[in-house]
Amino acid sequence: MASDAGRKQFWKRNVSRVPGSIQHVYGAQHPPFDPLLHGTLKPGSKPPTTPVKLKKVSTFQEFESNTSDAWDVGDDDDELLAMAAESLNTDVVMETAHRVIWNHSKLQEQHKLQEGQVVEKENPPQIPDIPPAVCGDSRLVKSVSDSNAASSADNSSENASMPRSQSLPQSSAVALVGKAADHNTSGGLVLSEREASRLDKFRQLLAGPNTNLEELRKLSWSGIPKPVRPITWKLLSGYLPANVDRREGTLQRKRKEYFAFVEQYYDSRNEETHQDTYRQIHIDIPRMSPEALILQPKVTEIFERILFIWAIRHPASGYVQGINDLVTPFFVVFTCEYAAEEEVENFDVSSLADEALQNIEADSFWCMSKLLDGIQDNYTFAQPGIQKKVKMLEELVSRIDEQVHRHLEQHEVKYLQFAFRWMNNLLMREVPLRCTIRLWDTYQSEPEGFSHFHLYVCAAFLVRWKKEILEEKDFQELLMFLQNLPTMHWENEDISVLLAEAYRLKFAFADAPNHYKR
Repeated sequence: MASDAGRKQFWKRNVSRVPGSIQHVYGAQHPPFDPLLHGTLKPGSKPPTTPVKLKKVSTFQEFESNTSDAWDVGDDDDELLAMAAESLNTDVVMETAHRVIWNHSKLQEQHKLQEGQVVEKENPPQIPDIPPAVCGDSRLVKSVSDSNAASSADNSSENASMPRSQSLPQSSAVALVGKAADHNTSGGLVLSEREASRLDKFRQLLAGPNTNLEELRKLSWSGIPKPVRPITWKLLSGYLPANVDRREGTLQRKRKEYFAFVEQYYDSRNEETHQDTYRQIHIDIPRMSPEALILQPKVTEIFERILFIWAIRHPASGYVQGINDLVTPFFVVFTCEYAAEEEVENFDVSSLADEALQNIEADSFWCMSKLLDGIQDNYTFAQPGIQKKVKMLEELVSRIDEQVHRHLEQHEVKYLQFAFRWMNNLLMREVPLRCTIRLWDTYQSEPEGFSHFHLYVCAAFLVRWKKEILEEKDFQELLMFLQNLPTMHWENEDISVLLAEAYRLKFAFADAPNHYKR
């Protein structure tokens, strides 16, 4: 009897901890626990009136039937990933995934209609269902559709009859159609109904007496409309306070403080102790892009002052090549506040008033300083931050795509040879400036976006070129390809695909205990 009691206690103690078993949280995604439906109460018997401890399985057959899927981890992984995405940021995931799917769909349609077929832009076709072939990454569609199916009872029966990788919420069709008309017949850029709605949400959020920064981050993750991008970047970077009444005073104080630094330090650029720093800055600026903007004398002067003052105020690192690139996105975005031109890269900055130029310069300095505060170990002696991130990238790629990793190893290509620049310049030398600005919308919305999330973007960026990488069979050709990737014609849609994949990788690997271990 004692041994029987011991066995009974064994099953009670351990059955709930069997690997692979899912412990449901009732009241969240599942209905309240019903003893009659779950077989713990026989029909006709009186249900207990007071809470009692549920009877555990006590036979080996019942134990085996309840744990037969203990090691069937394939489905569990997808469900856990979907639940994580849903609970952490469902709105952002769904919005990003919808846009990615729609963009791929439109690209395929454009290829088919290139040979003279007329596209009816006035009446875009309704999309009742999205086939899996449209999606660039079926894994992304699986995780998003599963997370939505868990909370949508109306579509559950229909989705259950299809493979999970092919099921999409029907409501997605409505959201996707909003991207159908981005341009009018004359070729001018217009806002679709969806983009106009997003812009209105931003304006309402920013108009409040105290901006909710958490809501602003969620809204900004999938891109910030151009008219509100300058003020949004200043808020997300921590340059401006959330309180509306304090913003103007903060701007005046910080701008005055910056030009006090210029008056105090800039004349020392020709002194022996600082002339090497200034000379290097002066050499590096003409190498930046876009050349049409950077080579303007007025812009060159502004960049020299910003970089020199930052280097003087941060002696632990000083000026390091790569920091110069980080000024450009801020400068271009803040110039949009004063320039009506669609393409600021070709805008004549000297046509702006002196006060406007001073505001742009000071704002760019402070926001760049906020960014570098989070990644300054990338630029200290021997750049240990970059060395560490490159090693982490190598470990991550070996886990997510072993074929690419082994191909690079086989041809003796070291990650440091191509990924050092990815970390040093935050991919600014790899993608066009317009794509960098879109990328930074998300980086500023993510916790530690420029350091932690950037790692997953780099991993997704490398695996994005898997086909081309595997085709290269020579060390020199492979390295040249990785250092000159064909992204010249990339647009924001390509960045959205990249960010969606990076988002998936982050939730799949970020909290794994053996994330960076073999």
